[in-house]
Amino acid sequence: MPPLRDHKGWYVRRVLPHLDAPETTQAITFRLADALPRAVALARKDERDATYRARIAEALDAGLGECLLRDPAIASIVEGALLNADGSRYEMFAWVIMPNHVHVLIRQPEGGRLPDIVHTWKSWTAKEINRHRGRTGRVWQSEYFDRYMRNQRQFDKTIAYIEDNP
Repeated sequence: MPPLRDHKGWYVRRVLPHLDAPETTQAITFRLADALPRAVALARKDERDATYRARIAEALDAGLGECLLRDPAIASIVEGALLNADGSRYEMFAWVIMPNHVHVLIRQPEGGRLPDIVHTWKSWTAKEINRHRGRTGRVWQSEYFDRYMRNQRQFDKTIAYIEDNP
C-alpha cells in the first residue's frame, strides 16, 4: 500500500471539479478515449450541469467508439483491477463495466486519495489492454467524473443505477 498522503479536498484537474476527502463515498465514471464525441464534451460551456450530464449519459449509452470493453478478455482486465484493491485501498459497493465506460461506487479510506485510486485503475488497465491488443496508445479519456454521496437515499439510488445500467 502506498504511503498516506494528504487529501486534496475540492479541486479541478482539467475541467471537472473533484472531491478527494477521507471516508467519502464516491460514484465514479471513467470512459474509453473514443467514447465521447468532442462536441458533446465541449457543450458544457453552453448548458446547465443537469442538461450536460444527461447528454453525456445519452452519448455513453449510445455505445459510441470502438467499445473495447465488449470484449470479455478486456472487460476481465478492468474487473481484475477494480477487485484487486477492494478491501485494502477502498471499499467497493457496486460496479459495472459497460462497452465504453465503467461505473464504480467506492468509499475511500483515510489516505486513499481518489486521484491515486483512479490513476492506478486507468494506468494499469491501459498497459494490460494495449499488451492484450498488441498496440500502443491512449485507452482512457484523461478526465473522470465523480460524485460524492450526500445521504443514504442518494447512495441507494446510485447502487440501483449501477446495477440497472446494463
